[in-house]
Amino acid sequence: MNTIKGPAIFLAQFIGNEAPFNDLKSICQWATGLGYKGVQLPTNDLRFIDLQKAADSKTYADEIKGIVNEAGLEITELSTHLQGQLVAVNPAYDSLFDAFAPDKVKGNPAERQKWAVSQLHAAAKASKNLGLNAHVTFSGALIWGMVYPWPQRPAGLVDAAFDELAKRWEPILNVFDENGIDLCYEIHPGEDLHDGVSYERFLGKVNNHKRANLLYDPSHFILQAMDYLEYIDIYHERIKMFHVKDAEFNPTGRQGVYGGYADWIDRAGRFRSLGDGQVDFKGIFSKLTQYDYKGWAVLEWECALKNSEDGAREGAQFIKDHIIRVTDRAFDDFAASGSDDAFNRSLLGL
Repeated sequence: MNTIKGPAIFLAQFIGNEAPFNDLKSICQWATGLGYKGVQLPTNDLRFIDLQKAADSKTYADEIKGIVNEAGLEITELSTHLQGQLVAVNPAYDSLFDAFAPDKVKGNPAERQKWAVSQLHAAAKASKNLGLNAHVTFSGALIWGMVYPWPQRPAGLVDAAFDELAKRWEPILNVFDENGIDLCYEIHPGEDLHDGVSYERFLGKVNNHKRANLLYDPSHFILQAMDYLEYIDIYHERIKMFHVKDAEFNPTGRQGVYGGYADWIDRAGRFRSLGDGQVDFKGIFSKLTQYDYKGWAVLEWECALKNSEDGAREGAQFIKDHIIRVTDRAFDDFAASGSDDAFNRSLLGL
């Protein structure tokens, strides 16, 4: 078995315009001060990393790595959540998702998609230059708007959508394979890959591509009323990344999974800071350890109530307390009687 690495922190929700959250060196020093050992870097802010430059220049990648290492941290993975979203966009969402794209491709869905694909290619190469082995992204969504359809979906529509999704992603997966990087989809409502069934449908379409792997985040499953522990039993061989994020689901006579368009604070299902929700993290860390998960435990902070800095400070200790340092011997070794083949055969009367 393997001891899970951590604690680490995903920086996306903490980046801002005030120190220490406005440049890589300062935010890494802040994270170190809270007890973190790793940082997961978003790639959509040039103040923290120039993704294309990191792909093109090993020297630049080493400089970025050096800044992080100087603070006593490691880079756990890179993230292209926003760019991955733009690989597949239903036209109904074009205007909204233009916010994730640079000005030069806004209003031009075809060019926006090409830009997104180029960003994923760069992420694969940058990850290799940084010495990483996994990367996280979103799948995008061609058919999410019809997840609970009325009127009913036309026959064949789901297959057509997943055929196209696979057509767009398989070449990207091949680039990640060429660079030795596992591409991990964060399974997430709003994406076409939002649960196990949708992931399996996609996996079949990309011929069970060995790089089409998973980021495990239990918060998105508790909000869907899924069994997030059994999910690990089913998909542990594909789980290469782990977001430690809490949530709660308290359905009432007025609302359930869909939330009635309420703000996050008023929803039956909402994200919480670590330890404030309902996720069984003891069970999760036990299962991941049992299945020899070799990656990082990375805090993703999202909470409708608590201040983010308090959530980060408390989260470092929470993760540290849940990481299981694996044993190097069996608990009943003290009672071992010793054996050899002849002795064993004699016990069996052979």
